[in-house]
Amino acid sequence: MNHIKPLPLYERIKTHLLTRIQSGEWQDGARIPSEHELIATIGASRMTIHRALRELQQEGHLRRVQGVGTFIQPKPHRAALLEITDIAADIAARGHQHHAKILTLEAIHADAPTAAHFSLRPGAKIFHSLIIHHENNLPIQLEERFVTPLFAPHYLTQDFSSQTTAAYLQSLAPAAQIEHIIHAITPDPTTQTHLGIPATEPCLRLTRHTWTESGPATRSILTHPGSRYSLGSLYTPSPPKTR
Repeated sequence: MNHIKPLPLYERIKTHLLTRIQSGEWQDGARIPSEHELIATIGASRMTIHRALRELQQEGHLRRVQGVGTFIQPKPHRAALLEITDIAADIAARGHQHHAKILTLEAIHADAPTAAHFSLRPGAKIFHSLIIHHENNLPIQLEERFVTPLFAPHYLTQDFSSQTTAAYLQSLAPAAQIEHIIHAITPDPTTQTHLGIPATEPCLRLTRHTWTESGPATRSILTHPGSRYSLGSLYTPSPPKTR
């Protein structure tokens, strides 16, 4: 018979404290009981309480201020930086010419990470495209997209030299949720070749995930040469809260 070992005491204390945080009993920014108070109420040793608090701090749940106390770490907020835009329309708005070179438009078997994003089993069919976008004959974006056939069953039959993938996908259904993640990268040899850039050219890589009301729809990886493209936003700040 298999016996399940009980969790160490410090782990059980962590779970107890985390439950109070996640339930809202302890609000963001609130001061929690001191180590001495927790020792008195929980009945564990100072070393055990200290370890539980230290690990919760390392995991980003708590913030400890020397000589003041331990506080609930406020949850980070990700500011909206970008909306989904049509790169062809963006280029046209500048009075320039856009054209796209289609490198790949195919059905593939999803690897494990891609399948997990789309809530599919590994090896399931997924649509894949790789396109270079040019502005006045200068490549400014390498676009790689993964699209679930459930969302866009006719994706592979489209002419993406005359209509961008973004325009086509937005015509099917509005996105219910969008995630943008931006990294600065050093281009690999394949990216260097596609964008016509040297190995020393820094690039911006935007990874975009979209969901519709039906579930995961697309995963896009957009790579731009740093010297040819920039990302930004203009917005009106909310007025400060008054007390």
